[in-house]
Amino acid sequence: MSRLVLKDNIIASASCKSWCEAALSVRVVEKHPWLLSFSKRSSLFELHDPVQSKSYTLNLPELAEATVRYSSHSWLLMHASTTKDLFFFNPFTQELISLPKSTLPFQAIAFSSPPTSDNCVVVALNFKLRQHYVTISTCHPGATEWITEAFPAALLYYMKSKLVYLNDRFYCFTFGGDSLNSFHPSSRTWVCLADVYHYHQLQGGWERRETFLAEKQGELFLVFTCGKEKPVVFKQGSLQWEKMSSTELDGFTIFFSSYYSQIRTNLPWMRKNLCSLRFGNNRMRCLSYSFDKSRYNPHKGSLSWLKLVSRPKCPWIDPPDNVLDYLG
Repeated sequence: MSRLVLKDNIIASASCKSWCEAALSVRVVEKHPWLLSFSKRSSLFELHDPVQSKSYTLNLPELAEATVRYSSHSWLLMHASTTKDLFFFNPFTQELISLPKSTLPFQAIAFSSPPTSDNCVVVALNFKLRQHYVTISTCHPGATEWITEAFPAALLYYMKSKLVYLNDRFYCFTFGGDSLNSFHPSSRTWVCLADVYHYHQLQGGWERRETFLAEKQGELFLVFTCGKEKPVVFKQGSLQWEKMSSTELDGFTIFFSSYYSQIRTNLPWMRKNLCSLRFGNNRMRCLSYSFDKSRYNPHKGSLSWLKLVSRPKCPWIDPPDNVLDYLG
């Protein structure tokens, strides 16, 4: 039953009482993100379900000359290559929502909620290393302009994670102060929250390290990787960051990419794994790292964590409940 998509699960549940009970027991499995990837023809995209190992092709000419900047809530935040316009796009409903024009550069950008909601806010960050400050720009769908403000940054900051939205704040991890920083859009306050000394426990220089920040049920998680070392996962406790043991990671599946990382629990055949994307033979496939076996799957001794970071234009995206209706 756990191998069936929801539509087939419902059909199977009508067969008899025992099948109905089995179908209902796996229906509570949490939804998982899918991968969206450009194909060789710029207007064609491949949508891949890593649990069902199925792929679907979408024709999205609206995205042919644009770059993905962020993905969440079934929506993509896109940056047009020629006009430099920013806009939201839903690849399932093919809705497009424009944002005000902006010529300001940014290193990271994210949004809080679906652009169709009343409380959606977009935040863009740009660190000025030599001037020791960060510029933060905000806007919302329907606005006519961006609001930009500069905040002091005493240390040299390099972005080492994408922005994550949690409890009315945007969070990011930076190298330089090795710290977690937050921005509260309503009060327009920028705060350096906590040093993460564990970052120095990994071998190698900072340029070889990768950091992924994600949230799950009101908590923040940091994933540190470096070369072929075993990844380290930390959870933000009440007083400090706490390293998660193998037992605590049981049931966790972490989907990470260059855009946005997500955590799910109790997914069939993907428990206790970090999942990313690998390309080869003109195809893409999901590649995972098992915390139990301390190895990659498929096993390749030469793989490094930098090779696991998803290519540009390949974000994880949340499919809607009725995703198959849009895929025909």
